[in-house]
Amino acid sequence: MNTAHRFLLDIPDLWNTVDLSGEELARTRAAALATTDDPREKARINDMFRQGREVSRAARRQGALLAVGTATLYDEGLFMAYGMVFAVTTPEGSELTLPVLSAQLGTTSVGGGAPKDRVITSVRMPHVGTVARVTGTETTRLTGDIDVRLLTMHTMMPVPGRTEDFLVVTLASPNLPLTNEVYDLFDAVTSTFRFVSGDGTPLAPAAA
Repeated sequence: MNTAHRFLLDIPDLWNTVDLSGEELARTRAAALATTDDPREKARINDMFRQGREVSRAARRQGALLAVGTATLYDEGLFMAYGMVFAVTTPEGSELTLPVLSAQLGTTSVGGGAPKDRVITSVRMPHVGTVARVTGTETTRLTGDIDVRLLTMHTMMPVPGRTEDFLVVTLASPNLPLTNEVYDLFDAVTSTFRFVSGDGTPLAPAAA
């Protein structure tokens, strides 16, 4: 059996792999603020960009293998989303349960307990096979005084030939009113994930 040497994930054209707290984010924030004179709307925009900076910093602290994102201004308003890929190793003698996953990624829901809209499913990924997925609106403590509510999708990709290792594709967005559209986008992005061998050959998906 071929061994996975790396992974590939296709991201939309308007997403970037650069640090979201850099110059591009600042330019997009300035453009978004210029579209309104409403103080409350300006405060909302500033809050969303602060969330973007903190999510990016949290990804780096947690050792993300890949961090991507977008802050795009459309006619209908600002859309923000983040994507990360983490390596997770299941402790010896354990299974990859949600508490294990949370401990590995260092994520904690504010107030404890699972989100009320959390859904745990299995999905068929075109290039990987059948995998576990968790979706829900998570309230996450980013810093001592910043909580953020995010639509999230975590998809667990078993690493071929290494039963204890997974890559977790995590996608998140603070655009809560766009739940259906966001999850459709996240599913499309995640579906491009594939493992490749040392010579660049895509590995075949696991049998159903």
